[in-house]
Amino acid sequence: MKKKYLNKPSEFNTLPVVEVKNDQFKVINGWEAICIRLNKEISTLGGKKKVVVIETYQGVIHEELIANLKNGLTYSRFIQAEDFMLPEEEIKELVFQDVTNDRIFGFLTRLTMSPFFDPDKVSAFQAKIESEDEGVIVIYGCGAAILCPKPDFLVYADMARWEIQLRMRQHLVDNLGVRNRDTTDWMLLYKQGFFVDWRVCDRLKKTLFDKWDFLLDTNKIGQPKMVEGKAILDGLKIATNRPFSVVPFFDPGPWGGQWMKEVCNLDASAPNYAWCFNCVPEENSLLLKFGDDVIEIPSINLVFLHPQELLGGPVYGRFGDEFPIRFDFLDTMEGGHLSLQVHPLTEYIQEKFGMHYTQDESYYMLDTEDDAIVYVGLREGVNPEEMMADLEEAQAGGKPFEAEKHVQTWPIKKHDHVLIPAGTVHCSGKNSMVLEISATPFIFTFKLWDWGRLGMDGKPRPINIEHGKPNIQWDRTTKWTKDNLINHVSVVAEGDGWIEESTGLHEREFIETRRHWFTKKVEHHTNGGVHVICLVEGDEVIVDSPENKFEPFVVHYAEVFIVPAKVGAYIIRPFGTSEGKKCGTLKGYVRF
Repeated sequence: MKKKYLNKPSEFNTLPVVEVKNDQFKVINGWEAICIRLNKEISTLGGKKKVVVIETYQGVIHEELIANLKNGLTYSRFIQAEDFMLPEEEIKELVFQDVTNDRIFGFLTRLTMSPFFDPDKVSAFQAKIESEDEGVIVIYGCGAAILCPKPDFLVYADMARWEIQLRMRQHLVDNLGVRNRDTTDWMLLYKQGFFVDWRVCDRLKKTLFDKWDFLLDTNKIGQPKMVEGKAILDGLKIATNRPFSVVPFFDPGPWGGQWMKEVCNLDASAPNYAWCFNCVPEENSLLLKFGDDVIEIPSINLVFLHPQELLGGPVYGRFGDEFPIRFDFLDTMEGGHLSLQVHPLTEYIQEKFGMHYTQDESYYMLDTEDDAIVYVGLREGVNPEEMMADLEEAQAGGKPFEAEKHVQTWPIKKHDHVLIPAGTVHCSGKNSMVLEISATPFIFTFKLWDWGRLGMDGKPRPINIEHGKPNIQWDRTTKWTKDNLINHVSVVAEGDGWIEESTGLHEREFIETRRHWFTKKVEHHTNGGVHVICLVEGDEVIVDSPENKFEPFVVHYAEVFIVPAKVGAYIIRPFGTSEGKKCGTLKGYVRF
């Protein structure tokens, strides 16, 4: 009999939008209509010579864009930016210091787009263009704006990070400046994207926001959409003044479970869902709705363009234009254990990978079965040499690693909160639904043991014992873990119909978490910093502005939403079928 995790049909919203109520903005659908509109706009430009730049993010399907733009645009010359880049071997040499030979890890690049181009070719091209008197010259591709920094017309083809990764898995796209999509290991494409391509493209994008004439959305292959650049800017500004949700992304995994299928309205025929990235703005998309149409853009654009309004001054001052708080789900209900792992210490991640802060985290239990456990910390009297020898033997194909011989286990139940500062050996066991709250550098997980499993691609999942060993904090044994990390909950305030509790995080971590239980309205204030909130109990709640600064925002069970720092005061109260019933929210914010 199918396990039921809800007592009513799910209302979880997998496609949340930020609505832009401005009738002047119209979304153009389809290549024919897009090209007609572009031709019309270009024809109105003054002068006989018109230079059009179509700048693209890494991950667009160039074959689709080039074929359709060439077929529909009226032009005298169509120039591809890649023809002016360095030879592939030189680009590989350029990025190698950041890409490295490791399958998973690299170093966050300091490169910009310009070094990918041959300076002599660029100079000669620019001189030739300058000498021409007439015609429509279209310059297309990644780095097109390098060839012509001051075009007469600019179209930006943006791309959502998760869609790029899906395309990488299908070997549909190449990395920046090379033709490598046919590599047998798609993780190498992702690694170069994460450490190099996206950083390079983002640095160029930041200089172009206010120059966009149009934004081109080709996240759905064969279904392009386009809207004016100022429409996107208006939409992003609106998002800074109200609560909103990014688009959650769900992915299967070798240990995945069944809870999210039911609770999050997902495909029941899928084998499992392991992860949900539901507040990782560097990875998630943001949907802007114009009338009946929706444009998809990377949510990180909002962080780039409005960091002060979104994050608040103190958070922006500390982290720059990065979103430091991550909420995601880990579903092992009717699944398996997560990999046994450890996250790097701050000094290690700085030295080895170029990140200035690390992945401290915690597990908040949205749901559990009776036999649920977590592995957190080491057993008293653990022998480091013996544990490492056992891990290395298991990795070499010998005796499976006896995790419970070395690692402490703890029984866990719904609404428990386990704190996991970097350097702590940990993993969630089967039959748990985890809301993971952490700092953002999510790629830096050092797996120590994965229970002998293969990944979803049929290949062994990478184990990182050599990185994990120098980061394990061997003094975090049973007593220390119990005293510091397991369910440290205290009441910090209460009022009419509500209680506020501090549930963490650990003093070594920069994220504070507060849980509210309530049957009536609860007043909140951002106090100059961004808030991230999940509804952990109750069918639905509504978020209001006491000064009517934004429209009421309805949140359903397990949904995660962001409250920008600029919002200031806001109220959360039970709504709909939850009115008069006990609800619970968990809020994360940066301590300052």
